[in-house]
Amino acid sequence: MSKSVFKGEFDNLDRMILEALQADGRMSVADLGRKIHLSPPAIYQRIKRLERAGMIKGYAALVDREKAGYDVLCFIRLCLQPATLEQLTRFQEVVNTLPEVVECYHTAGSHQLLLKVVVRDHRALDQLIKERLMTVPGVERIESSVVLSEIKATTTIALE
Repeated sequence: MSKSVFKGEFDNLDRMILEALQADGRMSVADLGRKIHLSPPAIYQRIKRLERAGMIKGYAALVDREKAGYDVLCFIRLCLQPATLEQLTRFQEVVNTLPEVVECYHTAGSHQLLLKVVVRDHRALDQLIKERLMTVPGVERIESSVVLSEIKATTTIALE
């Protein structure tokens, strides 16, 4: 079981800052200071410390994929043979060139890799699988699950 970072170098005020920024990454330092009762310079210093420590990895706008024309969300599970570090590294190089793959995880279990993919339509998904993934040397098995509806999708991590 991992230990919470809030038991050491970071405190409850840092947690409140992170929670507020997860809910609204564009919140101004002044608004954040009013929310948690700290001066803007103190908030700014804490945010910079959280960034330097790697607790805040970056800031991004969350784009609605459907409004952007990406109607299909899919999870793809892959098996590689042989299951070696060299094979995994080669696959990683390929997957990093595929803009349709928005997330990729090396996993334990019956498949080594789990990909989260967004594409415009089912034809684009078919093309990605047939022309880009099935042609990667060492890809032995591909299983896909098309998302019918999103029940929960968040970028917020519960902090303890």
